[in-house]
Amino acid sequence: MWDMFGEGLLKGMAVTAANFIGSFYDPERLPTVQYPEEPSTIQHSTRNFPILIFDGENEVEGMRCTSCKICEKECPPQCIYIIQDRDENGKTIKRPKVFDIDYSVCMGCQICVEVCPFESIKMDSRFEYASSDRFGGLLIHRDQLLRSAEYWEEINPEEAQPVNEKIRAQIAKKKQAAAKAQPSADTPVA
Repeated sequence: MWDMFGEGLLKGMAVTAANFIGSFYDPERLPTVQYPEEPSTIQHSTRNFPILIFDGENEVEGMRCTSCKICEKECPPQCIYIIQDRDENGKTIKRPKVFDIDYSVCMGCQICVEVCPFESIKMDSRFEYASSDRFGGLLIHRDQLLRSAEYWEEINPEEAQPVNEKIRAQIAKKKQAAAKAQPSADTPVA
């Protein structure tokens, strides 16, 4: 009975001493990152907060979001707020005028990503959102949320590439159909 007294403590101290001495010789054993001077490495599988994806050059015109509000309804902490855009005649346009996410409330559950039928909401790998303004600084608006499809492809190439190719093919097909439907300048008018 007395021979086991303190044995666990000695084993723990031996492991700590081995790691301490080994960290001087093997850089892989040194897990400390001198943040913020040295940026920490981000894994491709890291997902933190939602962003909105757009296609093309124009951010607002190329938004994939149609303001269907499914993500707003399904969000557990109710941190998404959407108002649908309208034209000058009051007719609704299939894009959000207001799309706000309160990052101070968002828990990063990705439910909004899963329920989005248009592949418009994705998770970003950026994690540095520190702000001195506790409430206004973490309320992210539509223009701050917008990221290009190419950006999404950079941070998550395995998931983004097939989706982006499919959507680009659909956009090209729509452009071809619009070009065929529009009469050319050479066609005589009867």
